[in-house]
Amino acid sequence: MKKAEIKTNAMRLLEQKKIPYTVHNYVDSGVISGMEVAQVLGEDPDVVFKTLVTVGKSGEHYVFVVPVSRELDLKKAAQAAGEKSISMIKSKDLLDLTGYIHGGCSPVGMKKFFRTFVDSSAEKTETIMVSGGKVGYQIEIAPAELAKVIRFSFADIAE
Repeated sequence: MKKAEIKTNAMRLLEQKKIPYTVHNYVDSGVISGMEVAQVLGEDPDVVFKTLVTVGKSGEHYVFVVPVSRELDLKKAAQAAGEKSISMIKSKDLLDLTGYIHGGCSPVGMKKFFRTFVDSSAEKTETIMVSGGKVGYQIEIAPAELAKVIRFSFADIAE
């Protein structure tokens, strides 16, 4: 008997809006770090992106999407968001805030929309990969297609 294909909230949302994407699965690999995900999928770490949720000094939450090969520059992030400072939220707060768990947080389909910034390096790529909304799944999507489902700004936010 064929195993049923997993559909996450992120995938359902993309399908509802008829946005083309490709799913990449690494479920049985046991990896969780972004660099390991890129390696297991045989992808360039500069096009595999991680989704980071932060809180500004104002108390507002922001989402930053950066290549797994780089780190979020908190000063650049704060500047992009117009905040005095930005800090990462605690892992334990992620599920309640976004509906996603650490390692499976997608910029698509969060419980609530937060201002989102994608590293400007994504402007130069045909497609990027982001979490599919569940550990073990990545969605490959063109940045222009991603912009049809979530509003985001490109910004120089990675170091």
